[in-house]
Amino acid sequence: MYRNLIILILFTTTFFNAQAFQASNSPTLYTLDNNTVKRSIQEVIESKSFEKNGSNILNLGFGNVDYWIKTSIPSDLLKYNNLVLFIDQSRLSFVEVFYVKDNKVLLTQHQKNYDLIAPRNLIGNVSYNHIPDTIIKANPEIYINIISKELFVAPVMIQTTQNTTRQLIRRDLIFGLYTGALLIMFLYNLFLFFSVRDKSYVFYVFYILFTWLSQISVQGFASKYFWPDNLWLHQHCVSLFSLIALISGLSFSISFLNTQKLVPKCHKLLQTLLGFSFVTLLLSLTNYSYVAFALMQLLTALSCITALIIAGYVYFKQNIKPAGYYLLAWTVLTVGICMFIAKDYGIIPYNIFTIYILQIASVIEVTLLSFALADKINIFKKEKEESQADALRILIENEKLVREQNVLLEIKVKERTEALQNTNQNLNDVLVNLKEAQSQLVDAEKMAGLGQLTAGIAHEINNPINFVTSNIKPLELDINELDDVIHMYEKLDLTGNIEEQLSAIESFKKRIDINFVRSEIKSLLSGIGDGARRTAEIIRSLKNFSRLDENDTKPVDLNEGLDSTLILIRSTFPSNLKIIKDYQVLPLVECMPGKMNQVFMNLITNAIYAIKAKPEQKDEEFVTIKTWQEGNHVKISIKDSGTGMPEEVRQKIFEPFFTTKDVGEGTGLGLSIVFRIIENHHGNIDVVTKVNQGTEFIITLPVNGN
Repeated sequence: MYRNLIILILFTTTFFNAQAFQASNSPTLYTLDNNTVKRSIQEVIESKSFEKNGSNILNLGFGNVDYWIKTSIPSDLLKYNNLVLFIDQSRLSFVEVFYVKDNKVLLTQHQKNYDLIAPRNLIGNVSYNHIPDTIIKANPEIYINIISKELFVAPVMIQTTQNTTRQLIRRDLIFGLYTGALLIMFLYNLFLFFSVRDKSYVFYVFYILFTWLSQISVQGFASKYFWPDNLWLHQHCVSLFSLIALISGLSFSISFLNTQKLVPKCHKLLQTLLGFSFVTLLLSLTNYSYVAFALMQLLTALSCITALIIAGYVYFKQNIKPAGYYLLAWTVLTVGICMFIAKDYGIIPYNIFTIYILQIASVIEVTLLSFALADKINIFKKEKEESQADALRILIENEKLVREQNVLLEIKVKERTEALQNTNQNLNDVLVNLKEAQSQLVDAEKMAGLGQLTAGIAHEINNPINFVTSNIKPLELDINELDDVIHMYEKLDLTGNIEEQLSAIESFKKRIDINFVRSEIKSLLSGIGDGARRTAEIIRSLKNFSRLDENDTKPVDLNEGLDSTLILIRSTFPSNLKIIKDYQVLPLVECMPGKMNQVFMNLITNAIYAIKAKPEQKDEEFVTIKTWQEGNHVKISIKDSGTGMPEEVRQKIFEPFFTTKDVGEGTGLGLSIVFRIIENHHGNIDVVTKVNQGTEFIITLPVNGN
C-alpha cells in the first residue's frame, strides 16, 4: 500500500513540475558549431552563421561538442531583478557566458565542471548563473560557449531566482521520494535474501542499488552530495553505474526466468548481451566514455526488448505466473526508457515529466519485480507444501508396501536361504571333487616324472650290471682252470714218479696259459668292481635326489642336488647335447632337498625337450647350468639353446594345465609345481626367453630359508 502511495506522489509532483516548466519564459536561441573552426568571442560576435533553434531545447548529440549559443533576455523579464541564466544540464564540461552590448563584452562568467575541478558552480543539479542587475538594465546579447563530452540535451531558460528556487526544491523532493522508495525496496529485498537464500535476490538488490546510483548521477545529485571532489568518478559515473545496473538486471532475468531450462536459445542471447555489457563497462572506464554511453543506451533498449519477449513467452506459453509481474514491470520500464530517449531526440516534449520518466518507471518496475519475487516465494511455498503432502502420502503408502513386502521378503529369504544352502552343499561337493582331481593330476604328474626317472635309472644301472654279468662267465672258467691246477697238485702221489707228475702239471699249465688266466682274472675282477661302483653311484644319486626320509627343511648343497639330477636323467640326453656346468662355491641353503631336486629335474627336462623340439638341430646344443651367490641369496640359472617362447606363451607357463607339448606328452602341471615350490621356499623365479634363441630360468632362494 505504501509503495502505491509513493508512486502516486511521484506522478503528482512530476505533473506540477511539468506545469511549472511549461509556464517558464523561454528565450529564442541561435546556435553556431565551433568544432571545426575555433573562434574567439569577437569572431563569434561578428559571425553571420548563427542558425535559429526551433525551441529553447538544445540537442547537440553525442561526443565532444563545442557550440556557441546566442540569445537575449525576453522583454517581459527586463522589469525583474535577480534573473538567472538556467541551463538544465549537470553534465557539462565547460560553460562560458559573455554579455555583449554594441559588440563589446560587458561581463564574462566561467563555469568549468570537470575539465579541471569538480562541479562547484552547480546548484541542485543544473548549471546556474546569476545575471547582475546592471547587465539586465543594459539588455545585452548573451553568448554562451558550451562544451560537452556526453550526450547534451537540455533547455536554456532565463527566469527569476524565485522560480528557479521553487523548481529546484521540487526536484529535491522528487529526488528524496525516489531515493526513499528505492531504499525501502533495497532493504526489503535484502532482508528477504537473508531469509530465503535465493540468488535472484542478490542480483535484484544490486540492480536496485545501481539503478538508483545511475539515476542520481544523471540528475547531478551524486556529484553534489556523494563525491563532489572526485573528478574521475564524476566523469564516468553515469555510464559506469548504468552498465552495472544493466548487468545486474540481465543476471536477475536469467536467474528469475530460469532461461537456461525454459528458453535455452534466448538464454544464449541474454548471455551475449551480458558479455557486450561487460565489454562496454570496460570501455566506460577509458577516455571513450561517450561511446560507452551510446552503447549503454543501445544495450539497455535491446535488453528490455529481449526481456519482454522472453517474459511473454514464459508467461503465456509456459504458464508461469511470476513471469506476468516481470512482464508488466519490464513493459513499464521499456515505455519509460523509450520516452526518456525520445525526449533526448526531440520526439516528445522536453519537460520535467519526461526528465524523470525513467525514475518513475524504475520505481514502478522495482515494485512490480518485488511482487514477482514475492509471488515466486509463494509458489515455492505452495509447491513445498504440496511436495510435503505428496511425500507424506507416499510415505504412508510406502509403509503399507513395506509391511506387505516384508511378508513376501521373509518367504523369499527362506526360499533363497534353502537354495543357497543347497548350492553351498553342491559347491562343497564340487570343491571336494576338484581337490581329488587336482590330487590325481599332481599324482599323475609325479608318476610321469617317476616313470621318466625310473626309465633313466634302469638305463643307467643296466650298463654296469651288463658289464658285471658279461665278466662272470669268463671269470668262472678261469677260476675252474685254476681249480683244476690246484686239484692236480692235491692229487700228487708222493710215492710215485714225482717228476713225471710235475711234468704233466706243467704241461697242463702251459696248455691253459696260466699267466694269461691270472691276468684275466685280475682284469675281470677289476671290471666287476667298476660296475659295482657305478651302480652304487647311481643308487647314491637316487637317494640324494629323492630324500624320501627328509620331509623337513635342512641345510643342503644345491650343487650336489644338480649333479644328482643330471646323473639320473642322463639317459634322456640327445647325442648332440653338451652340459656346461659353471658352479661357484655356495653356502648350504635351508630348504627341502627332495622338492628342490624335483624343481631341477622339471626345468632340465623342459630344457632338453625344447632342444629336441627344434626343427633344425645343430651339431652341438647346450644346456648351461650356473650357480652363484648374491648377498643373502643364491641364484641358479638353467639356460638352454632350444626353441624359446613368444611373449604370450611366457606369460602363461606357470598357469596350471597350460602346456605347449603335444597331447599325451605333458599335463601342464610341471612348471606350476615348480612355481609353487619356489614360492613356498620364499624365493622367486624369472624367465628370460627369445624365440629361436633359447630360454633361461633364474631361481633366487634365500640362504636361511626366509
